[in-house]
Amino acid sequence: MRNERAAGAPPPRPASLAEWREAADGSAGSVTFTHAEGDHVVVVHRWRKPGATTVVLVHGIGMGQQYFGLLRAELADAFDVVALDLPGFGESPEPAESLPMAALADLVAAALEAHVPMPCIAVGHSMGTQVVAELAVRHPALVERLVLIAPTVNPRERSGWKQALRLLQDLSNDPLIVAAVGARLYLQAGPRWYLRKLRTMLEHDIRPLLPRIAQPTLVIRGEDDRVAPRGWVEQVAALLPDGQLRTAKGKGHEAMITGAEPVSRMIEEFAR
Repeated sequence: MRNERAAGAPPPRPASLAEWREAADGSAGSVTFTHAEGDHVVVVHRWRKPGATTVVLVHGIGMGQQYFGLLRAELADAFDVVALDLPGFGESPEPAESLPMAALADLVAAALEAHVPMPCIAVGHSMGTQVVAELAVRHPALVERLVLIAPTVNPRERSGWKQALRLLQDLSNDPLIVAAVGARLYLQAGPRWYLRKLRTMLEHDIRPLLPRIAQPTLVIRGEDDRVAPRGWVEQVAALLPDGQLRTAKGKGHEAMITGAEPVSRMIEEFAR
């Protein structure tokens, strides 16, 4: 595992929810596919760049692909970018039951194989790191590199109320726009589905997967992240056979929501 100092402070960011929505709107030029197995639907949004490496963005709990808007727009200059709405989030309808992480990774693999050039750089944020870790182990031919942003779940705080407390503490240090965007997306998912998925997230332990990940892996932690504390993220990186850890200065758990920098630059450098 390699460690690196915190990257520089981010540039100016959207100051309001309206500005964020305008800046994050990358729908122009995108194509959308749906992949369904029973009532479990993955919505695949793709911003094509023929001949470029595919980057797949997998969101965390309560979110959707729109959450990646600013990061996605920045990466689209260099990559063929794909962003997913997992079952029950974003534009994907709520299924009756929550899939275990391994089964969810299998569903994602099927959706990607059907609609996206593979292999890819798989990027997961928060709960999305659990999905892409399973994807890398269960479907290694689909993933050439892996990026884990704010990995979950810290084993010392594996309960719903502790995760909620840490998230609230994290948000207290962030601009109001972060809470506004997060609240909008959480409300879209709805409390019933959120709680079902939270149970699945807390039951899943990423640690046994990490030594089995053969792909080069970049772990990114926001310097001020309360949900994914430094000791836990260092443990994640240390368990990886080919892992490196970088720190995003001035960022919390929601590391990309107010601006793509420095996360986009870290991913671009890692892809070289």
